Amino acid sequence: MAPFIWPFAILCFVLYIIFPSLFSIPKSNLLTIFGLILFILGLIVCIWSQILILIKVPKKQLITNGPYTLVKHPLYTAVSLLVLPGLGFLIDIWLVLLFGLILYIITRIYRPEEEKRMKKEFGGKYEKYSKSVLLPWL
Repeated sequence: MAPFIWPFAILCFVLYIIFPSLFSIPKSNLLTIFGLILFILGLIVCIWSQILILIKVPKKQLITNGPYTLVKHPLYTAVSLLVLPGLGFLIDIWLVLLFGLILYIITRIYRPEEEKRMKKEFGGKYEKYSKSVLLPWL
């Protein structure tokens, strides 16, 4: 997945360096507050997800609690739909929001491959978990 993400990240960075005024969001206290809320919420989900990964993956356990009850891939989802958009609003650059959307699309493309691996590793337990996720489409 990383080979597809880095070119977009570099492109966004280069475009912003060359044309900063094209990618700026007008300053707004409301957008800053909204961005801060998204960013903090995203960081909480990311840290929580990482802690669960560090605890359960070495034990070869399927993670089904915490943020994993809401979505199957909370780390990807939080970074692309919460952290990056929040950061974009905080630093007043809408291009960061676009990068979050691109990241989300790329992770959705790779999702079936990862799900296949999970089904192979956890079998029926993963099938049952998949049906219990509150927002399986996200």
